[in-house]
Amino acid sequence: MHERSSVTELAEQLRRELNRYSPGGKLPSSRTLVDRFRVSPVTVARALAQLAAEGLVVTRPGAGVFRAQPRTTATAAGDTSWQEVALSADGAADLVPRSVDASGVLVSLAAPPPGVVEFNGGYLHPTLQPERAMSAALARAGRRPGAWGRPPTEGLPELREWFARNIGGAVTAAEVLITAGGQSALTTALRALAPPGAPVLVESPTYPGMLAIARSAGLRPVPVPVDPDGVKPGLLADAFRATGARVFVCQPLFQNPTGAVLAPERRGEVLRIAREAGAFVVEDDFVRRLVHEDAGPLPRPLAAEDPDGVVVHVSSLTKATSPSFRVSALAARGPVLERLRAIQIVDTFFVPRPLQEAALELVGSPAWPRHLRTISAELKTRRDTMTTALRLDLPELALPHIPSGGYHLWLRLPDGTDETALTAAALRAGVAITPGRPYFSAEPPAGHARLSFAAVAGAGEIAEGVRRLRTACDEVF
Repeated sequence: MHERSSVTELAEQLRRELNRYSPGGKLPSSRTLVDRFRVSPVTVARALAQLAAEGLVVTRPGAGVFRAQPRTTATAAGDTSWQEVALSADGAADLVPRSVDASGVLVSLAAPPPGVVEFNGGYLHPTLQPERAMSAALARAGRRPGAWGRPPTEGLPELREWFARNIGGAVTAAEVLITAGGQSALTTALRALAPPGAPVLVESPTYPGMLAIARSAGLRPVPVPVDPDGVKPGLLADAFRATGARVFVCQPLFQNPTGAVLAPERRGEVLRIAREAGAFVVEDDFVRRLVHEDAGPLPRPLAAEDPDGVVVHVSSLTKATSPSFRVSALAARGPVLERLRAIQIVDTFFVPRPLQEAALELVGSPAWPRHLRTISAELKTRRDTMTTALRLDLPELALPHIPSGGYHLWLRLPDGTDETALTAAALRAGVAITPGRPYFSAEPPAGHARLSFAAVAGAGEIAEGVRRLRTACDEVF
């Protein structure tokens, strides 16, 4: 049995048995628990640590583990109603309200209840994550000389060099900052490039986390429509003229949620339009390493084709590894780099050195290219499995574009479908899906849903999830 499952089951068993012991009473020794439940000492230690974290037991080194004393009655909660006035008054002069709705982000972060098929996940299933390679990299990193010391604030030079090489073009290590995940990098970029109250152009639809970042900074997201060839240059130029915006945020490769790739003939146009508007393009290159096996050669990042410092580039290792492997890069050219660096230092000081060292160990190991080849083949298989199942079982859900990279499909719902009702019905049927509304910064043109094929266990679970979604659709349509 998987170690995590054993820990959870043992902790639950011990939790049920705690009433056998009076408060302060001693539990059986670890060796006794190992023999009784036929698990490893590590499993016992982790299960007891979980109970200790819950305040149910107390560990006394050299003495054993004891049932915790019952908690005293909590004091009455204070009156926090004054905060409503304080928070509203603070934003009374803001051009754009700074209240933040994180629900669109939490959909892809929250684990669904047990037994629910996870079509709403935003990360690789544990079986696709390079856990062994990451563990080995972290162990080797911890033994590097100075691994636990303070790193350069911009990041380790070798890691900056690795990201610069992967971006390509004339980008150098000196133009790269190491950041703690793509979300952190996008937050730094938007704070650096636009003052509160300013408009910021965004693709429509787009990643809800970026919309939340913009709104929390007091920015006003202005939508620019996307088709299967990416953002429409004519509408982008119109939006710059109409709003006076100085920032455009885009995902030119396997856009979230549509999966679109910016067409070759549009790439230069986008850079030219932004340059003429005196504006920056924030390029979120978030899933370049989740390309499918049948994709063919990928276009270079926009940053590799930009000699004038128009592009502020964000790339990350997180999507191709693990939600907790939060190592990414910001790349920029010109005076803006100093502003980005200053904001990052003020916000986070630096990315922990052991994690940077582990990233270097991972991407420099033979396991890294093997892992990328494995997920490339597996994601293609899962995409094809989900596409086939949807066409057979749910033909009324339109699938306008089948991506050759990324981890999800973007479906248009029949006209008049209530997204909220469908999402709730799907959860009752045992499958979690992502509604489309949070991906739009203004009124959506139709109802949509996003289905992830990366966060599930495999093809069998995809087929079962689509079958359950059919049940939900029969209830709602």
